[in-house]
Amino acid sequence: MTSSAQIIDGKAIATKLMDDLSSKIAKLPQKPALAVILVGDNPASQVYVGNKIKACETTGITSIEHRLPATASFDDVAKVIHDLNQDSGVHGILLQLPLPDGLNSDLLIQMIDPLKDVDGLTIANAGKLVAGIDGMIPCTPQGSLMLIKSVCSDLSGLNAVVIGRSLLFGKPMAQLLLAENCTVTIAHSKTRNIQDVCRNADILVAAVGRPKMVKGDWVKQGAIVIDVGINRLDTGKLCGDVDFDDVIPKAGYMTKVPGGVGPMTIACLMSNTLKASGFSK
Repeated sequence: MTSSAQIIDGKAIATKLMDDLSSKIAKLPQKPALAVILVGDNPASQVYVGNKIKACETTGITSIEHRLPATASFDDVAKVIHDLNQDSGVHGILLQLPLPDGLNSDLLIQMIDPLKDVDGLTIANAGKLVAGIDGMIPCTPQGSLMLIKSVCSDLSGLNAVVIGRSLLFGKPMAQLLLAENCTVTIAHSKTRNIQDVCRNADILVAAVGRPKMVKGDWVKQGAIVIDVGINRLDTGKLCGDVDFDDVIPKAGYMTKVPGGVGPMTIACLMSNTLKASGFSK
């Protein structure tokens, strides 16, 4: 007899977090303000920014939009960032990625004041995470950890495997799990026998951008599986990096795509904005 994994409902957990934030923000004398910079007209970015604006409305955060054309120069974007850094009425700054070709996103991100860096991507905040110092934590890893802890509050001693080593997700996710006393392995495109590495994981987090890459025989019986990938198939249907139907009989808990990590990313962005404002202390 085969059992199926329990689904971790990211949408429900994110809704609760947003409700909690709304209650806190409603009691503040001043509202936190989040500025989003959108360059160009990338359709996916338009959707993401729309979702972030909607979340601001839901929680009571003031949303400020700066939309620049795809022809905007590096200096054009840098000036917007500089002005927002100097604006005491703006508490969080988010530069929506990807940027149009020719714009160096790495350099522009590092121009953001680390105290307003709600994406947690500046070198200062990355360093704080490694050092175990309080700072801004990237939203998607932060949300993923919350999903994991919703089904297992004590992660000490567990083997965790993160597939993917990006600065945006893989590396900070590994640091967060290490801080929870997990034994952490980062797997990537050069990892040998990656299936064997994954089979040893009590917690398996996939973030590589390859549709249905993780199969059932990669997964340890009863493991917690977090699918961070979001891919669009030729049919137009969305799927993750985990082959959901193949993995669900093996995993103990797992997320779905969509409805898993995505809502948590937005909720944690709102949480980071409140934190950056300093009003909740």
